[in-house]
Amino acid sequence: MTRSETTAPHVPLQRLPEAPHRDAARLPAARPLDGPPRGTPPRRRWDRVRVGGIGVDALTEDEVVRWVEGELEAGRGGRIVTPNIDICRAAATDPALRELVCTAELVVTDGMPLVWAARLLGTPVPERVTGADLIWSLSKLAARRGWPVYLLGGPPGVARRAAKELTSCHPRLQVCGVHAPPYHFDTTPEGSARVRRMVAAARPRVVFVGLGFPRQDRLIADLREELPEAWFVGCGAAIAFAAGTVSRAPGWMRRTGLEWAYRLGCEPGRLARRYLVDDLPFALRLLGGSLVARLMR
Repeated sequence: MTRSETTAPHVPLQRLPEAPHRDAARLPAARPLDGPPRGTPPRRRWDRVRVGGIGVDALTEDEVVRWVEGELEAGRGGRIVTPNIDICRAAATDPALRELVCTAELVVTDGMPLVWAARLLGTPVPERVTGADLIWSLSKLAARRGWPVYLLGGPPGVARRAAKELTSCHPRLQVCGVHAPPYHFDTTPEGSARVRRMVAAARPRVVFVGLGFPRQDRLIADLREELPEAWFVGCGAAIAFAAGTVSRAPGWMRRTGLEWAYRLGCEPGRLARRYLVDDLPFALRLLGGSLVARLMR
């Protein structure tokens, strides 16, 4: 049976008790990314770049972290979605999924084809911002500010191992809970409610949810109602990456857009159809269409 592990923010990680289981150019870096005063609705200070059928925020990873910090200081929460080709493909055919992505407070490009397409369209985004990187940079922020984090997702034991790695790198990080829910937990209202109660009871300020799109994002949308002052990151395999149970591609492969090839080589049985049959044709159409649109201007 899948097990979960939770703790209060002040309890050291090793004492976790067992429990059942946004069309514009880049925002100027010199412009402060603090949010408006507490109690006022959040407002982005930039328009979104249209790429891959969705609007994305042309921000660097550092700008994302500073925006989240300002919003947390103001007592406002939010969602971060990091779309890649697979997410864009799904959103292109399902209006509900497209709405789920586009209503997030921050949408940043986790996929080099999206970065390339934005450049071809003449509305570049500054860089790729991935959940696998945000789990480290936002944990660093949380450690510095004393904001507890929660890790949700992955096979049994993986979130706990990721928490150990994160706290090893950032000793002041408070991990208020980790949980690996059963794969089909969200097929019943009771299963979803149980997981939501566990997370809400821990009172985190930053929550990393690695359940894959769209499961993680649907759960996050529900959790936002129970934890309106927390920030949520739908981070896919980032928890497993942080734990070291799944290896990331070398830096040069990530920078040149070849991370998919590395992951395909590591998990061909699981990823071959997704990458080669579903995502590759969509990526080629996206890049070709973006090039044609640029040439016809």
